[in-house]
Amino acid sequence: MIPTLNEERNLPHVFAKLPEGISEVIVVDGGSQDRTVAVALELRPDAVIVQQTRTGKGNALACGFAACTSDIIVMIDADGSTDPSEIPSFVAKLVDGADFVKGSRFDKGGHSHDITKLRKLGNDGLNLVVNVLFGTRFTDLCYGYNAFWRRVVPTLALPDPTLPRPVDGSKLWGDGFEIETMINIRAAADGMKVGEVGSIEHARIHGQSNLNTFRDGFRVLRTIFSEYGRMRRMRHNRAGGAGNTVHQHPTARPANTAPVHALNKVVNRPPATGATPPAGPRHVAHLNRGARRDEVGTRRTDDIKALQARTTRED
Repeated sequence: MIPTLNEERNLPHVFAKLPEGISEVIVVDGGSQDRTVAVALELRPDAVIVQQTRTGKGNALACGFAACTSDIIVMIDADGSTDPSEIPSFVAKLVDGADFVKGSRFDKGGHSHDITKLRKLGNDGLNLVVNVLFGTRFTDLCYGYNAFWRRVVPTLALPDPTLPRPVDGSKLWGDGFEIETMINIRAAADGMKVGEVGSIEHARIHGQSNLNTFRDGFRVLRTIFSEYGRMRRMRHNRAGGAGNTVHQHPTARPANTAPVHALNKVVNRPPATGATPPAGPRHVAHLNRGARRDEVGTRRTDDIKALQARTTRED
């Protein structure tokens, strides 16, 4: 799943490095003024083009997740900074039992050709805060290269893509760059089995990043404390019920309501009919808190097996 905004010059590089066995490519466009959409379809005619409903990377991801139909979702960037050839490593860890796998520039095998000393210092500080508050052992909180089973999407509880944009032009909470931090924390706080994979971040090929070190850094810090409060409220509510820890489940959609991805303006694919919604995530041990279970009840499709076999051959 690739969020884009004026990335026509970068897409040829990104698409060329997609590994074999990828069954579905979702391109979410944020209103590009160049030939981003046309280039994506020239490079991969079977790509699904989704027009996001508001602005910001968070909204782009939420729109893309709603349109995905494959068992595994992998988030990569369109600027060439994330390497698609690493996807098999993420998939292999999921097949081995993880629910959610995040890339790390600072774990074994990871590196960044783009991060500045100031941003690295900020990332280390934010990592420390999250690890203390949530009892995790993240090494790279703010990196946006993640992969997870599609069945965990409802638990992430992202802002509804069908909601209108605020009249003052601002973003809904979760529509901005804070989305990556929000996703990582919610996966951990919900008790998912979270793994990390060393990843090499490359410098953007063309264009300039929209990231602002101080503005977005404070937004991430605000997200951390907001998510900490959310976690405490959820635990309090669970304890006040039957005393059992449960996962969030998607709210039932009212009758005669169009599917979310139809409202997200899927440009070149009609809404799927008769699809069976994925099962909710199982409750499994957190990778950073206890021993993992041997079986997480996930489906292993032919595409996933092919990617895992390719990883084994490369190793």
